[in-house]
Amino acid sequence: MATVELTTANFDEVTSQDGIVLVDFWASWCGPCVRFAPVYERSSLKHESIVFGKVDTEAQPALAAKFDIRSIPTIMAIRDGVIVFAQPGALPETALESLIEQVEALDMDDVREKLAAHNH
Repeated sequence: MATVELTTANFDEVTSQDGIVLVDFWASWCGPCVRFAPVYERSSLKHESIVFGKVDTEAQPALAAKFDIRSIPTIMAIRDGVIVFAQPGALPETALESLIEQVEALDMDDVREKLAAHNH
């Protein structure tokens, strides 16, 4: 699956569904973002069950502000509607693949229990 452009109009709908959604916060003027784009695209072709979203922080400043994005690229992983990872910096392909494996291996019941405990 190719990457999907995420906007304020479709972000919540796309990221709240079951399964894994990766989000790349980027901008066209950002050198590391431009260099990371082909790595992200290649990974999207390998993992067809995962949604690979991209947020252009210039075109979508409200989304960048909502998630307090201060440095780009920032990669966010969302599984079953829960943000399970967010980190600035372009990832090498091996690190991106490792992140995907870790997100796939998560016990989401455990994650939700820890979130509930943390929020009380």
